[in-house]
Amino acid sequence: MDVEALSAFQGGDVSEALRENALPAGFGLYGRRCGISSVEGKKDIALFYSFRPARAAGVFTTNLVKAAPVRLCQKRLKGKGPFRGVLINSGCANACTGARGMKDAEDSLKLLGKGLDLDADQLLVASTGVIGRFLPREALEAGVKGLAEDVAANLVSVDNAVRSVMTTDTRPKAARARFEFGGNTFTVWGCAKGAGMIHPNMATMLSVVLTDAGLPQKELHDSLRWAVDRSFNRVTVDGDTSTNDSLFLLANGAVKEFSKPPKKLLDLFRSALHAVCLSLSVQIAADGEGATRTAWIFVKGAKTEAAASKLASTVATSPLFKTALNGADPNWGRVLAALGRAGVPFDPDKTELRFGDVVVYDRGMKTDYDEKALHGLLTKEKVVVRADLRAGEAWSFAVTCDFSKEYVAINADYTT
Repeated sequence: MDVEALSAFQGGDVSEALRENALPAGFGLYGRRCGISSVEGKKDIALFYSFRPARAAGVFTTNLVKAAPVRLCQKRLKGKGPFRGVLINSGCANACTGARGMKDAEDSLKLLGKGLDLDADQLLVASTGVIGRFLPREALEAGVKGLAEDVAANLVSVDNAVRSVMTTDTRPKAARARFEFGGNTFTVWGCAKGAGMIHPNMATMLSVVLTDAGLPQKELHDSLRWAVDRSFNRVTVDGDTSTNDSLFLLANGAVKEFSKPPKKLLDLFRSALHAVCLSLSVQIAADGEGATRTAWIFVKGAKTEAAASKLASTVATSPLFKTALNGADPNWGRVLAALGRAGVPFDPDKTELRFGDVVVYDRGMKTDYDEKALHGLLTKEKVVVRADLRAGEAWSFAVTCDFSKEYVAINADYTT
């Protein structure tokens, strides 16, 4: 997508993606409550399951402090599989829990494998919630056994599974894309959780993406890294990176297997995968803790994409910009100041800055614009900010949300 296409991007129909018939062929989703979460009535354990052997790829948090499930899955994904599913719980991160935490993660997969009559090595696991607390074994075991029973009874529920992985999210996040090749229709489907501790470089959230296209391991891995760099790695809520963040991609080939996929197929797959990842990442930004609106920061006219990306990210993580965004305050000086401290050389006397289609700064000076009308533009749910450095052809973007009083309230009382 180019700048104009991204500026107009809306993210897709979440309700459509939550329907049972939205899933790729050969997958089933299951979710239930087992008591891991302290939130009364909240579903808190889910299984994303392939009825046939699948290949898998994953990307994980860059935080040096990694939860037990992250370390376990990084090790398992070094192998070729096959893989059959991902077990996820909310309510407890199983992070900073030592040897017991690793044993809990491993034992949960052994128990699930027994219930599904599978080798536990074919299963992956993720957790989300409060750091430093042990998983309650009795609740965990009850949840795992219940999920195995749900699979046997074919109690598929996309909505239950997606809601089971949520924590401070206010709404479920899901997306779907389809493409055709060789007379077949393929589906790429994904869901995500994330509202706080969101920042680039795969320290963003938990997500599972599924496809019924059968692709080799290397192509899956390369395509996922490519799509993540152009979606999840462009989103920030608060600049913090979690200990648990994981993104899994499972491809089961239920529609068709490709041992040597043609370039045209890979291009179509990557486009669909990118659309799903971009939609999920934008949904995360829009549901940032306490958020009232999102902002898309575009920097173009740069000498390199890396330079443009760093500039856009610096604006997106600026607390001064994010608080101004919350008040719909057209204080473009905060944007320019953030650009200036990003550590990327550019000439302010050649630069143009726009809020929406309104030029607010050009070639070193404020322009003549209607302040009241600009304030009204900034009250919309999606705000677009564009900086043109007029120094090259490269461009990049970042997506963020505003900082509100509610964000402080949520995180001030998170464990108490």
